[in-house]
Amino acid sequence: MLRLRLLPCLMCLVLVTSHAVAQVIPQPQTMIPAAPQLAASSWILMDANSGRILAQHNPDERLPPASLTKLMTAYLVEHELDRGTIKLDDMVNISERAWRTGGSKMFIEVGNQVAIRDLLNGIVIVSGNDASVAMAEHLAGGEVPFSDLMNQHATRLDMHNTNFVNATGLPGENHYSTARDMALLSQHIINDYPEHYAMYSERNYTYGDISQPNRNRLLWRDPSVDGLKTGWTSEAGYCLVASAEREDMRLISVVMGTNSDEARAQETQKLLSYGFRYYETLKLYDRGAVLTTPRIWGGSVNELRVGVDDDVHMTLPRNRNAELTARLNLDSELSAPVSLGDTVGTLEVRLGDEIIGERSLVALEGVEEGGLFKRLLDQVRRFFSGLLGRFFD
Repeated sequence: MLRLRLLPCLMCLVLVTSHAVAQVIPQPQTMIPAAPQLAASSWILMDANSGRILAQHNPDERLPPASLTKLMTAYLVEHELDRGTIKLDDMVNISERAWRTGGSKMFIEVGNQVAIRDLLNGIVIVSGNDASVAMAEHLAGGEVPFSDLMNQHATRLDMHNTNFVNATGLPGENHYSTARDMALLSQHIINDYPEHYAMYSERNYTYGDISQPNRNRLLWRDPSVDGLKTGWTSEAGYCLVASAEREDMRLISVVMGTNSDEARAQETQKLLSYGFRYYETLKLYDRGAVLTTPRIWGGSVNELRVGVDDDVHMTLPRNRNAELTARLNLDSELSAPVSLGDTVGTLEVRLGDEIIGERSLVALEGVEEGGLFKRLLDQVRRFFSGLLGRFFD
């Protein structure tokens, strides 16, 4: 077990050279008020990097998501682009069904061919139901099989209270999601496919000489807001998933079931302001950084490089970073062979006495078994090492 002090760059050592006795004035702890109460059915505030929830109300209540549904539609398009099964310049045939779909539109014409790039912008920026149906038909042959894909991805992303029956968010029986699930989906949109994220901040989109605005009012009001999606039906009310970044801290807010376009913007702003004012997110360790090199027995080498397989971020109240400590809990008696990526322990991060995060420690390299003589020699060394350990215990 190893104990580490974190973030030496954030701590300072005060040297007192005067012989006078200084008066010690106790410093107040960071005081954080209760999270704001919103005029909405459900809401959540999450840090996009650490995943920490900073505020919530009915986060797992199943509600109609309206056009927030299109976040999953867009995510599936981005997923297929990443896999290389489609390209942004591929052309999509527009069916009569897609053209006739009601609600918000990007105004594609039946019988035309439209580039995936344009359809994706139409889905994200102007919430085109016609574009969503066209992409569902192109990727899966129709909305029903596409909805099945949406639900498979929802399960993969741990969206446990979500079920989709269409690609648009138009009212449908058994079509629901939650604030928590929409936050998780948004976290993946931002982190999994960052090369596509810029379109979520676009304020306007023009297709076929028709220019339409993004309905996310915060894109005009708050320069730190750069996404993601609005939604409305009479059943769902006014919904908004937003994300903002300030000083390397990115927050995701989800507000569902407000009573007006203006209300969803104002209530979202309350959540974001609360999170940025009272919390900060610190990057503690880089992916692949070597945190320790424990002894490994019977291997071709004597030490194993151990670290984390992803960046480690922690969200905490502001001005408490000096209280952060980390403990490396390694599996006892590490023995070869070990493969790259094998879990060999846990990283435990504490804020004072509170555990605020745990991550797996992994082997950053593979270690094969040593030769026969090396293995026998290590057995002897291991025996006497254990004997001495018991003696001093």
